[in-house]
Amino acid sequence: MITRLGRILLADDSRNDVELMLLALGHFNLANEVDVVRDGAEAVDYLYRGGKYAERGGQNPALMLLDLKMPKVNGIEVLRTVKNDPLLQTIPVVVLTSSREESDMVSSYELGANAFVVKPVDFHEFIESVKNLGFFWAIVNEPPPVSRNGGEQLEG
Repeated sequence: MITRLGRILLADDSRNDVELMLLALGHFNLANEVDVVRDGAEAVDYLYRGGKYAERGGQNPALMLLDLKMPKVNGIEVLRTVKNDPLLQTIPVVVLTSSREESDMVSSYELGANAFVVKPVDFHEFIESVKNLGFFWAIVNEPPPVSRNGGEQLEG
């Protein structure tokens, strides 16, 4: 069942949070592969196969875990890019952020985020949250079918 999850794109500039998410997803076998990008510009390059991702093969990620407070291009702009592009908009995007600002939550949902999760400060709560997210997206959620163009994106 888990093999259908496919690739997760994790966009987060916090090394500690990335390590904890990878640990939790790996420990509970909830991800096939996780690609990590450290800022919003790198996330956009990944999605459009630009820069160092020009040779990236495969389809769109099955899930994007997106932090909002990232350098270069913030998560809100990345989310806007994803949800305004017909070739990307079916990617489920879970905003996973330390922001408790209501405006961030409202903007995220208005732009089409599939979920908004505030990162817990407590280590065990953080691990449990990531485990629950992974379980939902890997086991419970039915992903959209591959687009007619096979998930290929336009050059960005």
